[in-house]
Amino acid sequence: MPESYSEEVYKHFMSPQNVGKIESPSAIGEVGNPQCGDIMRIYIKVNDETKIIEDCKFQTFGCAAAIASSSVATELIKGKTIFEAFKITNENVIKALGSLPERKIHCSLLAEEGIKKAILEYCSEKNIDPLVSD
Repeated sequence: MPESYSEEVYKHFMSPQNVGKIESPSAIGEVGNPQCGDIMRIYIKVNDETKIIEDCKFQTFGCAAAIASSSVATELIKGKTIFEAFKITNENVIKALGSLPERKIHCSLLAEEGIKKAILEYCSEKNIDPLVSD
């Protein structure tokens, strides 16, 4: 890996966590960046009673930073409520990765957008405001 990538980016690129697809997911967040060609799909499985994200997986077509961002994003939201997960930002993704080169920040933004899109899809179906927890 080039020097500009942190050890954590390298780790998540070489051994990404939560790769794959969830059969019968609660929701899917699919996002893409037409400028660089990265496409990210985040699957979540939510416990309807507790609102905890019990499982999440991703499928990403893109560069090392996109794959690493997807991997760490799924680790950040797994086990959290949808309300906690909805507050995760690209800055949280970058911090968990140690850093990202400036030209790859858009990958962390895609991860944030994918998470939010999946949660919004779930909340829309359940008539829940993701910003207001009970």
